[in-house]
Amino acid sequence: MLINRQNLDGLRVGFKTTFQGQLQQTPTLYQRVATVVPSSASSETYGWLGKVPSVREWLGERVVQNLAESSYAIKNKTFELTVGVDREHIEDDVLGMYTPIFQSFGESVAAWPDQLVWPLLAAGFTTNCYDGQFFFDTDHPVIAADGVTVNQVANTDGGSGPAWFLLDVSRVIKPIIWQLRKKGDFIALDRPDDPNVFNKKEFIYGWDGRGNAGFGLWQYAWGSKQSLDKAHFATAMQSLMAMKGDHGRPLNVLQFGKPLLVYPSTLDGAAKALINAQKDAAGADNVYYNSAELLPCTWLG
Repeated sequence: MLINRQNLDGLRVGFKTTFQGQLQQTPTLYQRVATVVPSSASSETYGWLGKVPSVREWLGERVVQNLAESSYAIKNKTFELTVGVDREHIEDDVLGMYTPIFQSFGESVAAWPDQLVWPLLAAGFTTNCYDGQFFFDTDHPVIAADGVTVNQVANTDGGSGPAWFLLDVSRVIKPIIWQLRKKGDFIALDRPDDPNVFNKKEFIYGWDGRGNAGFGLWQYAWGSKQSLDKAHFATAMQSLMAMKGDHGRPLNVLQFGKPLLVYPSTLDGAAKALINAQKDAAGADNVYYNSAELLPCTWLG
């Protein structure tokens, strides 16, 4: 192929079309557990997570419910992916190998949110959320009905095995936040006199985006490293359904659809035995049959 502007333009359009086509058709999982929040700055502060407003009877004057109760912020980070195409491959018209490369390029960019969301969920046992506690903890602070703050609300039962998670993903604010500052676009350094071409005989095609993952509401998530069995699943279900917000307000967790049971591949057999089997190992009816939606997640390791 002759190296000229017309041919290079056509090549760039072809690479971009391959990239975008695969980007749009690649399935992702992060939307199942993450609320997508657009960002317009270098970071966003989620003070309102510490004070979800509640309707009250109007007695006397209005009571302003202050939303700025925490300084939890998610700072955007920049990510990139770059592919080089050898000038001699263009000259020799040896370009077939680049179709799967740019398809994989699109797959990788599509998986960018998954790459951040799922490891963050797994790190919730040792990473702080908006209230200054670990996201999965045994002593989250909540204001009781009498107005006294108590540090005794748990959304984990500990353990030391592979982590699994029971999540209410039916709400506006999900357990994880995917903060998107810049989706990114396909860009090219493909002029014959660009330094990369002149010095390294390499045409460069790339993408860069900005965003980050952070924690949403811990009240809608239970994390456990105990055995994935009937007893510990019951603890998770009952604890989430009993969740209350400030001033004793019931949060109606798990009231609007099946919870999502997320687990690594090593727990696939245990999860299916717990949820998909109509009878338990003793032959009795399985009370938790079909009570949750299963999501085995390879991002959890």
